[in-house]
Amino acid sequence: RNSKEQRYGGKAVNGLANALPGDVICYDGHVAMYIGGGLIVHASTQRTGIKISNANYRPILAVRRVV
Repeated sequence: RNSKEQRYGGKAVNGLANALPGDVICYDGHVAMYIGGGLIVHASTQRTGIKISNANYRPILAVRRVV
């Protein structure tokens, strides 16, 4: 799936406050995995690679739980 399709997969989670580790955080053109404590792990850029960031580093469009 592309990032837009992932925004509709699984079950909707009502906001970041209800996210659990493993939930998918969807941004415009980007997705990340929630790891808890307000943090995500994501593939940033080819230059910076995989990194851990604050989940609110960009506007969140959806939080999804795939089970």
